[in-house]
Amino acid sequence: MGIFDWKHWIVILIVVVLVFGTKKLKGLGSDVGESIKGFRKAMNDDDKPAEQPAPQPQQAQAAPQGSPLNQPHTIDAQAHKVDEPIRKDQV
Repeated sequence: MGIFDWKHWIVILIVVVLVFGTKKLKGLGSDVGESIKGFRKAMNDDDKPAEQPAPQPQQAQAAPQGSPLNQPHTIDAQAHKVDEPIRKDQV
């Protein structure tokens, strides 16, 4: 007789049925079954190589020469040294 004897499982089952009711348990069982079926189907579909649709050619549009997209971006600024903050525990 272990901690999970068959008598314990019967008591747990009765408590679960009383708390949740048979309708919710039936719906939960159906949902779990559908989830498992969907998971198995997805795993089987992953094994098969998917056919890739033919890539559609895209026409590249060249930007005009004077547009800001072709200009280099630079920032003219000078870095400043930051002083170490004063810690309250080392005063």
